[in-house]
Amino acid sequence: MQPRDRLIVALDFFDVAKARALIAQLGDSVGVYKVGYQLGLAGGLTLARDLAQEGKAVFVDMKLHDIGHTVMQGAKSVAALGARFLTVHAYPQTMKAAVEAARGTDLKILAVTVLTSYDDADLEASGYRHTVRDLVALRARQARECGVHGLVCSAEEASMLRSLVGPGMLLVTPGIRPAGAAVGDQKRVMTPVAAINAGADYLVVGRPITEAVDPQQAAAGIVSEIAQAGNQTASSKRE
Repeated sequence: MQPRDRLIVALDFFDVAKARALIAQLGDSVGVYKVGYQLGLAGGLTLARDLAQEGKAVFVDMKLHDIGHTVMQGAKSVAALGARFLTVHAYPQTMKAAVEAARGTDLKILAVTVLTSYDDADLEASGYRHTVRDLVALRARQARECGVHGLVCSAEEASMLRSLVGPGMLLVTPGIRPAGAAVGDQKRVMTPVAAINAGADYLVVGRPITEAVDPQQAAAGIVSEIAQAGNQTASSKRE
């Protein structure tokens, strides 16, 4: 992949017009656009379809989790939009239903392991007995067994997961912050270079781009960091 194709820009807006304005401003500097709840429930799924028809890669981040039949029907609807990626929560029944719905289409199912805004204390408060790292590993193994195409995980777990699931599954990492950027409400973050070097295939970036004074320049800077990490990896392999 080209470095720009590894950057997923999160269109976290309440207004489709603002999302379209950002897309126009970014132009061809970005490879993938993410539509989540915030925009999706404000008309963003129509935008997702339009972007796909324009030949852009679309990541529908709805984190589906319901009874199997409902998940299957929802995933089929997302596939019909022409989206490239769809997120589901990493519960076996949910993952199996989504994978079955995506069969024969270009849609790739990504399982969300543990949200990057969670830490061990948050899991304990929710009734889990696992640490974040242990639960991520458990769900990754289950996702691989279900035939899921990739995982959404913190970059902090990317190296561990790459060793666990091998090269065949995609690793998509949110919580990416360029050096010096505000962490915000994320708890497990990493820079673009560090995330790529840890084994991430795609980086999800929102506010460091969408709230930048010059979003195109901010995106270009992150793409440059991705390219830098790729060059370092290639050089180390040659050595």
